[in-house]
Amino acid sequence: FGYGRIVRENGVVMKSVEEKDANDAEKSINEINTGVICCSADKLKTWLGNLNNDNSQGEYYLTDVVGMAVADGIVVHGVITDDQVETMGINDRRQLAEAERALQRRLVDELMDQGVTFADPDRVDIRGNLTCGKDVFIDVNAIFEGDVTLGDDVKVESNNLIRDCQIGSGTVIHSNCHFEGATTGNDCEIGPFARLRPGASLGNTVKIGNFVEVKKSTIADGSKVNHLSYIGDATVGRNVNVGAGTIACNYDGMHKHQTIIGDGAFIGSGVELVAPVEIGEGATIGAGSTISKPAPAGKLTLERTKQVTVMSWKAPTRKK
Repeated sequence: FGYGRIVRENGVVMKSVEEKDANDAEKSINEINTGVICCSADKLKTWLGNLNNDNSQGEYYLTDVVGMAVADGIVVHGVITDDQVETMGINDRRQLAEAERALQRRLVDELMDQGVTFADPDRVDIRGNLTCGKDVFIDVNAIFEGDVTLGDDVKVESNNLIRDCQIGSGTVIHSNCHFEGATTGNDCEIGPFARLRPGASLGNTVKIGNFVEVKKSTIADGSKVNHLSYIGDATVGRNVNVGAGTIACNYDGMHKHQTIIGDGAFIGSGVELVAPVEIGEGATIGAGSTISKPAPAGKLTLERTKQVTVMSWKAPTRKK
């Protein structure tokens, strides 16, 4: 099976023999060398100087120092591991993948022992530190990178990447989301297909819907950004409704600018908020508006060109 054998006489370790150099009797030995050696550094320097490549592979075997130690009258002790996975060999991509799966399963088992439920323990990747509260559910193909904390009763649906985030209790993350450097309050609902970028901070009961991107912005309790929107470098107050297709235009080609939306504001669909700009508390912004000046609190603000119908217009015809 490709590993060197530990040769003993009357239970005492005598040497380690690589499989290609072993005779039939030695190949029948089931005790293998994992490659871990602990010895005196001074003696090791001497033994290394005596290594040769007189073997079937023409290689210098570090394991030959076992026999050298015995020849020098040193008693060699073989330590048998309780867990074969601890010392599994990695010589090719397949074995590397097997070792990674073994490590992943160990991490998942620890979390399951703490009360976390996995839809399929073999289809999750933990590439850092994952800390979970009580009664967390994690669906298939979730990837956790860096330091991630999931509060009590969090539900993570399938195909999510969460990196360096803190997720509040009771939050539901629907499928196919990408989070990095974000924090959420409790009882939020996010996704599917949502992106939280570094600096995104959500309060409690915030809703972030499909195809919404939030970057370096604070969204306070009870606010909703449900569809097809970009919120960048913004401060959004409590109980704000942001309509579909709203864009916080934060970049002028040189610098980033802030958008401020007061509590209870209603932003209609298809709105462009050209930063720096402030929307007052309780303000309503009409759909399709491009807002580049402050919108007063409690008032309707809209900006549209006059709708025109060209009566004389005719559809072009294709040339045959």
